[in-house]
Amino acid sequence: MSATPFTHTTVLLQETVDGVLNDPAGIYVDGTFGRGGHSRLLLSRLSDPGRLIAIDRDPEAVAAATSGQTRVDDPRFSICHAPFADMAAQLDALHVNQVHGVMLDLGVSSPQIDNPERGFSFRFDGPLDMRMDTTRGESAAEFLARADVTQLATVIRDYGEERFALPIAKALVARRESGRAVRSTAELSQVVAGAVKTREPGQDPATRTFQALRIFVNAELEELQQGLNAALARLVPGGRLAIISFHSLEDRIVKNFITAHSKDEVDRRAPFAAPKPLALTAIARIKPSEGEVRANPRSRSAILRVAERTDAPLPPPAPESTGKQRRGGRR
Repeated sequence: MSATPFTHTTVLLQETVDGVLNDPAGIYVDGTFGRGGHSRLLLSRLSDPGRLIAIDRDPEAVAAATSGQTRVDDPRFSICHAPFADMAAQLDALHVNQVHGVMLDLGVSSPQIDNPERGFSFRFDGPLDMRMDTTRGESAAEFLARADVTQLATVIRDYGEERFALPIAKALVARRESGRAVRSTAELSQVVAGAVKTREPGQDPATRTFQALRIFVNAELEELQQGLNAALARLVPGGRLAIISFHSLEDRIVKNFITAHSKDEVDRRAPFAAPKPLALTAIARIKPSEGEVRANPRSRSAILRVAERTDAPLPPPAPESTGKQRRGGRR
């Protein structure tokens, strides 16, 4: 598969690389390579012993990194076709036990949004796919073809925070039962527009439903929790996490993860117990500048959170939970 011709403007480029880079001779992971904006800048700032391991679940992103004019021609660079939730396995295969920093850009890349064949955007008519990895898993159209009203309403409400989730779900099932199942982005947009009676000024009625289906199909929240745990387990003391989120559901997971590992809470049942060791120190919360938002409106909702690994031992792993996600399936 060849790289697509679509362009991509990297969000919070300098801020992310500044936040994650603590040792130019270290080993780093870019868990969401996309079109490599963060990776390329980080490589330019690494010394010869440094190393960058990129991960991306999108075959087109891997192709962009390994072929054509966009190929990353640097012996310090390698890329793995996998979701970043599989970070531990990918690092094990490369015989890497610890890393000095991990970057995650949780946004959908412009080449994914702007390619009608990927089905991520209601701005273009195309097949209703929405998979980050087009080689596996269930597409959004396939999910809509089998889900009942309750399942659809739960997904649209929980992942899209859509107050009209039930009317939308009923309209989708009614259309399917009439023999006209939704198969394209334009069809989905039309159904949602007919079911949503009011909407915030400037927002398309289908925005929240498209977000919900994309998150569900790609198990994005589950992958994020798994990826955060994997990254923390591999960071050296002083190593950095730099994570860009674009909506409240994923930012809440990132914020809560950093808080859980960086802030001590008094146990009321044992108020005089020794404080637990804290594995992270919260470093920064950064939003795009006004100039960046003017130049790239897609950056307006981005939030970068940076945290640093302490030398404290990690606590025993807790059961993984995102609060809502139900299956494995982001870039």
